[in-house]
Amino acid sequence: MKPKKSAIDLKGYALRQSMLLSEKTLAKRAKTNNFITDIANVCLFLVRVIKETFTPNHEIREFFNQCFQIGNKSLALVTVTGTIMGLVLTIQSRPVLANFGAESMLPGMVAVSLIREMGPVITGLICAGKIASGMGAELGSMKVTEQIEAMEVSSTNPMKFLVVTRVWAATLMIPLLILYADGLGILGSWVGANLKGEVSFTLFFSQAFSHISFVDLLPAVVKSFFFGGVIGLVGCYKGYNAGRGTESVGIAANSAVVIASLLVLIVDLIAVQITDMI
Repeated sequence: MKPKKSAIDLKGYALRQSMLLSEKTLAKRAKTNNFITDIANVCLFLVRVIKETFTPNHEIREFFNQCFQIGNKSLALVTVTGTIMGLVLTIQSRPVLANFGAESMLPGMVAVSLIREMGPVITGLICAGKIASGMGAELGSMKVTEQIEAMEVSSTNPMKFLVVTRVWAATLMIPLLILYADGLGILGSWVGANLKGEVSFTLFFSQAFSHISFVDLLPAVVKSFFFGGVIGLVGCYKGYNAGRGTESVGIAANSAVVIASLLVLIVDLIAVQITDMI
């Protein structure tokens, strides 16, 4: 027979269990507090960016430099992504439409799908991985090497020079990259349509654009600006508030990609709901 546990052992076991539960509770509270604190810090960071935007002495040269950097460094990736989007969508959709005898609807279907949803979202996710990580790593390394503190000592406003220029450059350039990807997607769709048939360039594009209306284009363009603002804000926030160790640079870049991608999907969900109510 197994020996019975004494009252002292039972009390010790109960005490240890209560201590474990209290530690788990404290850990959950700490995570919740950190989450709420991060949200509050992001809101304060956004308010500061808006405030610095409307103060004089704008960094126009740095703004155009960031526009060039964001657009130039992402152009090749967006070119390949946009072309493949249209090509794959056409190859996958053509057999289904052929079963219903609706192959003539292929250009319009691809154009509407790319402009309304696939183009902005996929290009936004690609830019989140490329641009947000770059901003997080760049500003994070400046934070680790104390370059930001050096700018403050030299009477240079790092928030205006480093953050505001990048946020607004991303807000401006990402919608342009999305429109560029949409155009390449329709071009890739024409290439895909000619793989198993022969469709003239003029006929394909006339059919594609005949199905696109202002209602399709406007919501896509508006939410593209929000995509750019979210990507720029998250990348700059994570890099600007990175820790002191070299490991924090990688953490800032990684978390910037994850959070920016998630926020792009959330903004898209909200935009779709608003568009559906109109």
